[in-house]
Amino acid sequence: MIIKASQDDHLTLLNIWEKSVRATHDFLPETMIAELKPLILNEYFHHVQLNKYVIDQQIVGFLGTSDDNIEMLFILPEYRRSGIGQALVNFAVQQLQIYKVDVNEQNFQAVNFYKKMGFHTVNRSELDGQGNPYPILHLHITT
Repeated sequence: MIIKASQDDHLTLLNIWEKSVRATHDFLPETMIAELKPLILNEYFHHVQLNKYVIDQQIVGFLGTSDDNIEMLFILPEYRRSGIGQALVNFAVQQLQIYKVDVNEQNFQAVNFYKKMGFHTVNRSELDGQGNPYPILHLHITT
């Protein structure tokens, strides 16, 4: 079930973020993960609409969106490949009318996932949002 997340969920969402990043972002050094954690919790969560995916009263994944972009999509590693990511993307596209997402080029699993969902690359940036040398693919889906 997908429902709106509250500020009370933020620590749980941060834990999901960290576990998911460790499972999928093997190109990020430990220092970068440590630097991002407080930014995610204290800044980024406050600038997106957060929706959580709940199974048996446990949050197992979440989606963070801005006006026109999927900003975050993270799922507990043990729940990956179970349709949760697809459900969250479909929710973003169908319910929120969001058709764009930015993905780290080195996160091959995410790139392949979004392409499988129908997204295609429209642009590429050499640096990530923090100015680090982690190229970003700008993806778009047409409905």
